[in-house]
Amino acid sequence: MKIVKYSGDIVDFDPIKLKQSLLKSGANQEVVDSILQTIQKDIYEGISTKQIYKMAFALLKKVANSNAARYNLKEAIRLLGPAGFFFEKYIARLFAAEHYTAQTNLVLQGKCVSHEIDILVKKDEVISMIECKFHMGKDINSDVKVPMYILSRFNDLKDKKHTMFAGKESISKCWIVTNNRFTLDAIAFANCSGLNLLSWNYPENNNLKTKNDDNFLYPVTCLTTLTIAEKDKLLILDKILAKELINNSASLEKIGLSTNRIKNVLKEASELCEYI
Repeated sequence: MKIVKYSGDIVDFDPIKLKQSLLKSGANQEVVDSILQTIQKDIYEGISTKQIYKMAFALLKKVANSNAARYNLKEAIRLLGPAGFFFEKYIARLFAAEHYTAQTNLVLQGKCVSHEIDILVKKDEVISMIECKFHMGKDINSDVKVPMYILSRFNDLKDKKHTMFAGKESISKCWIVTNNRFTLDAIAFANCSGLNLLSWNYPENNNLKTKNDDNFLYPVTCLTTLTIAEKDKLLILDKILAKELINNSASLEKIGLSTNRIKNVLKEASELCEYI
């Protein structure tokens, strides 16, 4: 059976790929088999992957909110937009979970011009700049022009000392992070130039998804027990991660949730982050 991807490409429906993504949500084999059977019965020639995703999400949500939230990770990261400001904060949290000290939104003077820097991180006396390329569109990839441009900024900054974490220090590494993917040329250029890349699926075993799953860094936008407006209010309160809500009902009270809804949100967040 042929299905239509977000990009408009027509491909064969792959039940194995869908099954694997459902299992990664934390749902057990019996639940996954039941969902897969329902979807295979209801899909039709030319259905979009977006519609299949919606069906799977709705069926998972009937079983457990936390499974649906985990399955919803990529879309939840996209909801940190549209400007990408909260995505930068999310990435800073990812690095902080790996024992980096992080600062966001700085302006540093380079050799030639000044530069706005999304994130600076420091670990073992090594300071890295991180540039975030956030895309609202699901199929917009970062091409080779991105690392070429950021390399020029890094080169303008790295030979100067800047007032950062502990007085005058130098930047010695550069990361580029995107919520989508890098093209093959972008990866080749970055590797050749000594730039570090991080995307939804790159590097293969240490990417956005694996880092998130390993440290339970699910953004609040994953949570199915909150409306989009409520998620936005939490982001403004600097509650970026679901785990930041656990044992912290005050933030949920502040955005106007009832006692019963707070209980449901905390239950989902705890299950999602395996705090139970």
